[in-house]
Amino acid sequence: MQPLRALVVDDSPLMRRSIALALARIPSLTCEEARDGAEGLRKFTHAPFDLVVTDVNMPLMDGLKLIHHLRAAGHTGVPIVVVTTESADEDRQRALALGASAYLIKPVQAREVLETVRQLLSLEG
Repeated sequence: MQPLRALVVDDSPLMRRSIALALARIPSLTCEEARDGAEGLRKFTHAPFDLVVTDVNMPLMDGLKLIHHLRAAGHTGVPIVVVTTESADEDRQRALALGASAYLIKPVQAREVLETVRQLLSLEG
């Protein structure tokens, strides 16, 4: 089985790294990182991923625009997990309406990210 590829998009190097380290606990998953939505979109366009984990508030291109561009380009089957400090229900609803698969509020535990990703990718825990 070929490894699954995940893209972690967040302008905080610490948050990117902590999510990537959490995802590294899934043996069949390799991770790449991007510092904003624009870089994430470039990386995805170059070589599509099986999963995207993104923040909302980032410079150049925010996570909501990234979701919009990925879905508009036809990547409807790729799970997108939003991990953000934006806790208002309107923000959550907007992200889900754009095509997010899950919406997690920071601070988030590694266990919660892993459970969400395993469920979305239909992986055993």
